[in-house]
Amino acid sequence: MVDLQNSFDPPPLLPTMEEDTFDRLRLLRSRRVGIATYRRLIAEHGSAKAALAVLPQIAKASGVADYVVCPNTVVQAELDAGRKAGARIVLEGSPEYPAALCDISDAPPLLWAIGSLDLLKRPMVAMVGARNASSLGTRMAKKLAEELAAQGISVVSGLARGIDAAAHLGALAGGTVAVQAGGVDVIYPVENAKLADDIAKSGLRLSEMPMGLQPQARHFPARNRIISGLAQAVIVVEAAAKSGSLITARNALDQGRDVFAVPGHPFDARAWGCNMLIRDGATLVRGANDVLEAIKTTEVRAAPDTAATATAPKHNLRETAALHSEILARLGPSPIAEDQLARDIRANASNIAPVLIDLELDGKVLRQAGGLLSRIN
Repeated sequence: MVDLQNSFDPPPLLPTMEEDTFDRLRLLRSRRVGIATYRRLIAEHGSAKAALAVLPQIAKASGVADYVVCPNTVVQAELDAGRKAGARIVLEGSPEYPAALCDISDAPPLLWAIGSLDLLKRPMVAMVGARNASSLGTRMAKKLAEELAAQGISVVSGLARGIDAAAHLGALAGGTVAVQAGGVDVIYPVENAKLADDIAKSGLRLSEMPMGLQPQARHFPARNRIISGLAQAVIVVEAAAKSGSLITARNALDQGRDVFAVPGHPFDARAWGCNMLIRDGATLVRGANDVLEAIKTTEVRAAPDTAATATAPKHNLRETAALHSEILARLGPSPIAEDQLARDIRANASNIAPVLIDLELDGKVLRQAGGLLSRIN
C-alpha cells in the first residue's frame, strides 16, 4: 500500500514580511548587486531568498571566484541601527512607497525613512539651488516653500546648506521632505543638525543608503535623481552654470517632470544656471502662483493643438534630455568607442561630447582607456 502521508512534500512556507525585508536588504547590500541586477535577480528567481541562494553560482559563472553574499550580521547591524534611529524601511511595492518614484527606471528598491510617511501621499514639488546662496536667493526660496506648503504641497530638497536649507525652513510648518546623500541617520552638513531634527519631528527624511554611511561626492547625483523623481516639478532658485542643481534639472526632464527657474541678475554667477534654464525653455518663476498655475495647467492640459505645435520652436534643454536618453539606450556594460556611438545615433561627435561629460558627472557613463564608453547600471 502506498503511504499517501509521505508521498507528497508539503508546500514551502511563504516568507514573513520581516524575513522578506531582511532578504531584500541582504541582496541589495551584496557586492556587485546594483539596482538593475537586484530587480533582474528577483524577476528571474521569484524572491530575494531564492536569488541569494544562486548568487554565488552566478558570480562564479561571471568569473568572480570565492564570492560571498552580504553577511547576515551586517544586515542585522543595519536593521538595529535603523531601529535605534527611529527609522523604518519602505520597500518598493509597499503601500507606503512613493508612487511617483515608480515612474523612473532607476528607482531605489527600498528607502530608509524617519518622520511622517503621509507627506509622500501629497503633491510634491522639489526646490534646489546654490549652497553659497545670496540672501535674496534664500529669502526667495523660503517664501516660495512656505507658500507652496500652505497649499498642501510637500516641498522636497536635499538638506544641503543654502537654498536647500531655506526651502526646508520655509516648508517646515506645512510639510517638507529631505532626501539625504548618506545614511538617513547621518547629518551632513553638521550645521543643519537642528534643522534635520525638526524635519524628523514634523516632516520626513529619506535615504536609499545604508545606515551610518558618510556621504561622498558620488552619492549626491544618485540623491538628486530621487529628489526630482519624487516631485511633480523642480524649481531651481540659484545655480551656477555648472552645478549639481542643473544635474537635478536634467534628471527632472529625463523623468518627465516640469522644470521652473527663478531669474537672476546676469552679472551674478549664481544666477547663470537659472537664466540658462529659462533661455532653454524652463518656466520663469516670480512667485508661488506661477508654480501653482503651471501645475494645475499640467493636470488638466488637453491634447496640444497641431498647428501651434508645428510652429513651436524646440528648446535646447529638452533636446539635451532626449539626447541623454538616446545615448543611455545605446550604451551597455560592454564598452564601445565614442566615434562608434556618434555614428550609431547619427550625431556629430562635437555635439555629444558635452553631453557625455554631463552623464559622466551624473555617474551614468564610465569613460575607459582608449576613448571607450560604457553605461553604469
